[in-house]
Amino acid sequence: MKFKIAMIAIILLMASKISAQNSSVEKSIYGIQTGILGIWFHSEIRLSNEIALRSELGFDGGYRYSDLFGINTYVLAPVITAEPRWYYNFERRNRKGKNTSKNSANFIGLKVSFNPDWFTISNDDNIIVSNQIVFIPKWGLKRTLGDHFTYETGIGFGYGYQFDDDYGGVAADLHLRIGYTF
Repeated sequence: MKFKIAMIAIILLMASKISAQNSSVEKSIYGIQTGILGIWFHSEIRLSNEIALRSELGFDGGYRYSDLFGINTYVLAPVITAEPRWYYNFERRNRKGKNTSKNSANFIGLKVSFNPDWFTISNDDNIIVSNQIVFIPKWGLKRTLGDHFTYETGIGFGYGYQFDDDYGGVAADLHLRIGYTF
């Protein structure tokens, strides 16, 4: 009888260890995301149990409609981004039995993006995107659906500077993205 109880206890302990989630930032994540205005390839590299460095290479988009002239204009411009993120609620999500894979948690980050004046993709040959950089502290959340699909939203306000125009001012980041992680 004692042997059966010991075996049941060992099996239950092993099953709980197998189903336990990792409650820290994953070592590395790679994927692609898209939103209403752009597409980005990204990676997240673990710096500590709660901090990851996210880097992105992609295209930020813009759209303009002029009712006066009946003109629709779109533009895609290259962007390079680095963003340290503090994922602050892994433990709480883990205690509640919620998914924490692929860094599914709330985060606070400092987004630093550079839009170089290399080229643009647009239906208007006169569109120019000047060299610019933005620094935006932001709050967001990231969630995983299934094994590979993610969605993410975030908001923040900071400072942007356009080098060509020698002009700086308030910059905002409001994003809603869906993606696939490899």
